[in-house]
Amino acid sequence: MTVAWVVSNSLAAADREPLSTMRTKVCIRSTLSIRSVRFILFLPIRFAYSSFTTGPATASRHLQQKCPHTIFEDMIMNRQASPFDVPRWIIFILAMGAGFSVAAIYYAQPLLPLMGRDLHLTVNGMGLVPTLTQAGYALGILFLLPLGDRYDRRMLILVKCAALALFLLACSLTSHLNTLLAVSLLLGMAATMAQDIVPAAAILAPEGKQGKTVGTVMTGLLLGILLSRTVSGFVGAAFGWRVMYQLAAASIAFIGVVMWAVLPRFATHSNLSYPALMRSVAQLWGRYPALRRAALAQGFLSVAFSAFWSTLAVMLLDRFHLGSAVAGTFGIAGAAGALAAPLAGGLADRVGAAKVTQLGAALVTLSFALMFALPLLSTQLQLVVIAIAAVGFDLGLQSSLVAHQNLVYSLEPQARGRLNALLFTVVFIGMAAGSALGSKIYTLAGWPGVVALATVSGIIALAIRLTSGTRRAAVANVG
Repeated sequence: MTVAWVVSNSLAAADREPLSTMRTKVCIRSTLSIRSVRFILFLPIRFAYSSFTTGPATASRHLQQKCPHTIFEDMIMNRQASPFDVPRWIIFILAMGAGFSVAAIYYAQPLLPLMGRDLHLTVNGMGLVPTLTQAGYALGILFLLPLGDRYDRRMLILVKCAALALFLLACSLTSHLNTLLAVSLLLGMAATMAQDIVPAAAILAPEGKQGKTVGTVMTGLLLGILLSRTVSGFVGAAFGWRVMYQLAAASIAFIGVVMWAVLPRFATHSNLSYPALMRSVAQLWGRYPALRRAALAQGFLSVAFSAFWSTLAVMLLDRFHLGSAVAGTFGIAGAAGALAAPLAGGLADRVGAAKVTQLGAALVTLSFALMFALPLLSTQLQLVVIAIAAVGFDLGLQSSLVAHQNLVYSLEPQARGRLNALLFTVVFIGMAAGSALGSKIYTLAGWPGVVALATVSGIIALAIRLTSGTRRAAVANVG
């Protein structure tokens, strides 16, 4: 519930501007068999969300709607004008769902020392757990996410939610490394429901507000990523790593029921067969150089991000003799960066996504480079610098990610699911590579090696973004 509380407060603070009229076609339909359940779930959710909003007009408008248990059914892409507003609580629920689901792939990182002692794992063995989880996430994004353009996203989200809850529970029951790794791979694939949610927010967003709306949902997703470590660190230290996975399974089951009750149904935008759909993914990659640059730059930033978080708990134990709970608290420092997501989205709407990606990559690089000074500092100052660096590189990475999504979604709105799949496939290949390389380099060169890997990755990402800006300027001059 800690993740839910922080997400709800942060979203309310970040999303004060009311959504304008959505250009969607709305069809209200309820059935007597489910009205009572939806009413019971809907009213407390809506009341809780309204209590966090600052505008009394917003709350009164929401509470005056006729049927609190009804849902929005068909969201169409032609954006015809409609007298109905899609209320902000739907965006709030999307952000909550994204946060809960993506958190599942990060719970393990502060728990690795506990898993290692329980299952008698080496450092390399511990590093395989987040590596396989993130590899599963990348595979799920590549092979499952394009289905969002072919089938109703609501159905896909609910199916993945049920699978994710089962795999989390299975993780808590494993007693051998091979079983844990297999379940971790499947868990990562099911957790891609978070990336089915993000394009849904882009569809709901009005023209000119897509960056802000996607940024709001990304706040939930990114807080889920960062605060998952804090929650798992404390729960693991107090009750053991298996209890953490059991609680995670329960949280996903809960959010699944809520999503079933309130999510809209989204129209499909493609009649392609699955093989044709996957061929079109390859065609999109070849068609848009801007997509390739965005994916590669964000992928290198993800290498740096994952190398840091995958080795932090082990480093804190080795160097400072600090346990999983302390490692988890660094997630709070990183969460400060996630709050920049709506601001970065709004800035991308105003000055352009490319400039925001350059600023984000530069901040990531400088934050990691700051940690080269650790050997010169006292123990207390070393911990302070690590926390400051965590705030800085998370702020840069999340800002860059939101701006890259804004850029990619604008390329071909009818193919948002496939474009999102390509972007995040590369992102989580970077995540998996960062986990694997971080563990290897930590074994060979210690923490300075990890810092060097992260810094070099940030420099490469910055070079990609600066080169793309130079290329666009040259094309404009020729024109």
